Amino acid sequence: MKFFVASVALLFSAAEAFHTAPIGRTSTRTNMIVKGDEKGSEKVAKVFEGKPAENSEFDALVKANFPGAMSNKELETKVVSVLEGKGFKPSNTLLATSLCADELARVLEDDFVKVYGNNFNLGGLSGFPFAGNTGFGAMAAHVPDDGYCLLVHGPHVGITKDGLIGKVERPGIALVDTCCGSAIAASKYLKGITDGGAKITTKLQSFTDFQQGAVQELILPFGRRLNDCEDRMKELPYALYDSQDILVRDIINTGAGGIKKGLALLGGIQINTGPDTLDYFHPLRFDLYDENGKVVDDLLPLIV
Repeated sequence: MKFFVASVALLFSAAEAFHTAPIGRTSTRTNMIVKGDEKGSEKVAKVFEGKPAENSEFDALVKANFPGAMSNKELETKVVSVLEGKGFKPSNTLLATSLCADELARVLEDDFVKVYGNNFNLGGLSGFPFAGNTGFGAMAAHVPDDGYCLLVHGPHVGITKDGLIGKVERPGIALVDTCCGSAIAASKYLKGITDGGAKITTKLQSFTDFQQGAVQELILPFGRRLNDCEDRMKELPYALYDSQDILVRDIINTGAGGIKKGLALLGGIQINTGPDTLDYFHPLRFDLYDENGKVVDDLLPLIV
């Protein structure tokens, strides 16, 4: 646990070291927001034109392994519709994400970009919010005056067409690759410790692999949980999510003064699939914050 605390402290202290101005409701003009009067619900309907059709057999396979998961198409349709009823429009909403650096994590991100416009990236390896407090403050300053932010975050995991978890087919690559590579590497590091085959060190990882070093430290508190579970690959993204959920909400609370009219926090597990099927998402949190940074509504029941 000491390593977890040290890593969290390091993550936030690093951000504070570069923080030069207080976070506030700064008026700003930005071209990141979609212009025009087209509704988000109209835009999201166009997002999936030309994408793979829904596959009922594969859909059942994914949901059997990840109860509560839904296709990105279903997720985005519901999320955009619910937020539209709360005043979120493409013309007044800034999209922010904290997702893994893996290109497969861009699928969900890009879909929301087609609705709300360019994305402000807060994330790094495994989806941890490495931009920290400084990144959030900068992002908040880019939200339109009297506008909103949709913040989407979470780790990701792959599943093959045959139901193998932790692997995924990638376009143009014959090898069925690991997904998420960063998470699996951190899991192996943790297993080496819990099994007694690795040494723990308090020394910082080298700067050239700083993020992976942080991921490995941030997963340490979940050693027993992962050792005791029936399926380590299935449990791994949920353990990572629980760690990230704490960090993301702490960052929001710290930067609450920068929220304009409101912020929606959508958190969960990305489930990446091969190129011939839709990706999935297991939503675990969908909170609405007001202009004072207070959670005023639990929107999750409206989409699950």
